[in-house]
Amino acid sequence: MLQEVALGQRNLADYTHIVGKEVTERIRELAEPLKGKRVLHVSATAFGGGVSEILYTIVPLMRDIGLDAHWHVIFGKEEFFNATKLLHNSLQGAPETLSEEQWQLFDEINLMNAEGLEGEWDLVIVHDPQPIGLRRGASEQGRHWIWRCHIDLSNPNPAPIARLLPLIEEYDASVWHMPNYVPAGMDEGRDGVNIIPPAIDPLSPKNMAFSPEDAAFICRQFGIDVERPLITQVSRFDPWKDPIGVIDAYRQVTEQIPEAQLAMVGSMASDDPEGREYFQKTYEYANNDPDIKILSNLNNVGAIEVNAFQSQSDVVLQKSIREGFGLTVTEALWKGRPTVAGNVGGIPLQIEDGISGYLVNSPAECAQRCLEILGDPGLGKSLGREGKEHARRQFLSPRLLRDWLELFTSLES
Repeated sequence: MLQEVALGQRNLADYTHIVGKEVTERIRELAEPLKGKRVLHVSATAFGGGVSEILYTIVPLMRDIGLDAHWHVIFGKEEFFNATKLLHNSLQGAPETLSEEQWQLFDEINLMNAEGLEGEWDLVIVHDPQPIGLRRGASEQGRHWIWRCHIDLSNPNPAPIARLLPLIEEYDASVWHMPNYVPAGMDEGRDGVNIIPPAIDPLSPKNMAFSPEDAAFICRQFGIDVERPLITQVSRFDPWKDPIGVIDAYRQVTEQIPEAQLAMVGSMASDDPEGREYFQKTYEYANNDPDIKILSNLNNVGAIEVNAFQSQSDVVLQKSIREGFGLTVTEALWKGRPTVAGNVGGIPLQIEDGISGYLVNSPAECAQRCLEILGDPGLGKSLGREGKEHARRQFLSPRLLRDWLELFTSLES
């Protein structure tokens, strides 16, 4: 049997003052005919990434408006998650891909989890490639099956996408962050292909309003001098997040602003065995620089600490070289922080270059934009104001909930 994730409560009414009455009223209108529907979300892990953060909010909100919503996590072993990490990278364009033995293991673990799926569900939402085979093995358990892709498939390695496309096409609907993530052969206008960007929870511990004094107090506990400029990147330790490039950019900044500090804050997820290796690589590249703080959940850095670092930062980075969407960008924008991010994936949806932040293509560009912001506090405030308003309108949880309800309605009609 799959493992059910224990969840807290969320109340839609608590978000009205943030997103407006029109949005919450539309959600309640959509929810009325769906009340009592059994909805199951399935993912690979319950912590350590954007998918789990979204589900910790969206599933309780679905319950609050009357759906019988649940979230289950698949079982897997280390060899399986090694294979799915390789699959994740190859789907984002890496040349390496799974061996035939790894594909066989992938199919076996998916079948095992499908056999462990219990209950009858009106709607089953399967998140990302790791559990994509559930539909084939447990089709009778759900009336409507949806596959939700959280990664960038705009330029995949041809071999793995050819293997996955038949599985995707078995689903009643698929959901993508952006139109150009939909693989060739699956058209956005075709029935079942839906574009729904992700969102953050503005009331979660990671994103709730924090006083400057509280943020400064927490950052001091990790050796940050709050009187000096702070640049922060919050990300998994992953080659696609380019932590090495972040350090290169920071070193160029310190040539002109030697008092600047860098915080690199990440987390280790159970489905990301590569993370520890890349954490070590990043640590070694920092070369014991006392002004580069490399922190993770292994240092007791959780949601509150991430909030503090983002809120305290003079510049927030997300220097990705590939990115599904980049919820850490949304988090920084929501906190009103000037943000410099890679011009890739879903990041340009969030940042209008020069208005709500800066988009960059290299460590040198990243360093230059950081220097401009650090040298002009008025510019930083202007970018922060524009970014926060854009995040409020487009990338908060109630909008995502509304989009899910609209999709459920179309499937149930």
